[in-house]
Amino acid sequence: MKARQAKRLARSVSTLSLLVVIGAGFSTISAASDETTKPAGSVKSNYVQVVVTPGETLWSIAQLVADGGNVSEVVAQIVEINQLSTADVSAGTKLLVPAL
Repeated sequence: MKARQAKRLARSVSTLSLLVVIGAGFSTISAASDETTKPAGSVKSNYVQVVVTPGETLWSIAQLVADGGNVSEVVAQIVEINQLSTADVSAGTKLLVPAL
């Protein structure tokens, strides 16, 4: 009889331990996904995403965004925010540019 109770206790403890580990794993995954998937409208951004079309350059995009301001400063902002090594971009590239 005592052997049966010992097996039942061991099984219960093992099951409980497994449930705790699984719960901790789901909790960690849930917390990580909450940090990475914020709703798009929850944070106001000063930038908008544009897709470079054939024939466009950073300078032509910056000129549209600068609206009569300093184009070279806008180009510098675009290069910095997108972590570009050069001002050369190819068609289809997605860029963040300062919002109008």
